Amino acid sequence: MSTPEDNSKEISEDAAPEVAEPSSPEEMAESSSPEIETEVEIDEKKGEDHSAGVITLFFFFGLVASLIVGWVIFPKLLYSRKTQPIEFNHVLHVEAVEDGCESCHFFREDGSFAGVPKLEQCIECHEEVQGENPDEIKFVEEYVAQEREVPWLIYSKQPDCVFFSHVAHVKMAKMDCTTCHGPIGESEHLKVYEENRITGYSRDIWGKNLLGLKRNTWDRMKMDDCAECHENEPRQEAELSTLPWPINWMPKLWETKGGKNKSVQTQKDACFVCHK
Repeated sequence: MSTPEDNSKEISEDAAPEVAEPSSPEEMAESSSPEIETEVEIDEKKGEDHSAGVITLFFFFGLVASLIVGWVIFPKLLYSRKTQPIEFNHVLHVEAVEDGCESCHFFREDGSFAGVPKLEQCIECHEEVQGENPDEIKFVEEYVAQEREVPWLIYSKQPDCVFFSHVAHVKMAKMDCTTCHGPIGESEHLKVYEENRITGYSRDIWGKNLLGLKRNTWDRMKMDDCAECHENEPRQEAELSTLPWPINWMPKLWETKGGKNKSVQTQKDACFVCHK
């Protein structure tokens, strides 16, 4: 028979709240003191900061590597460096001839430009070796004696689809050769020829600066440079009928209809004025 004390003891035990035992270390950590919970959060934040730092570091090194590859290594792979078949001293030759640059780079009777000198122009002075210069000896023995043209590498060679009239720019516009070609007449040595391995054209067309910036008018020969000059410089009006017109595939400018009926292919800024 239970006593009143036993009954009160049973009631008090039944009324006491049940305390759940932790089933895992995580729950034990959660049920522990607030100080331990704070330390866990700090460790997690440190881990996140460390991961973010590693990602930032990898991004920085990847960016630097990309810039080095794109701006330093790639251009060296893209362009092959070649030397001219023989050396040439412009200063020496300019002093020796009468008409300066026009003695070798002249306009023909039909108005077309001679461009790079041919062998027949050089034979007059170099039929025989005149000194002890090894390049002159090579020129006479390998080219003059064998009647072979020198395979010069042309720095300013444009794509085949481009038409450029020297007579329109030099004779009509009174442009100086240095505007496009620089002070090459003052050089004693020929610079290294850099050829684009993909297009086969000289790097002088694109320019040395990969950003497309230039300090001088002769730093590059792109379409944008031509457009910039044509936009800023006024068109030179002249009696076109007095100029030779060797372009047989294009109508003469003075024979085209004027006013509203003027052909869009032969106007000042028309595509076919510069492109074939």
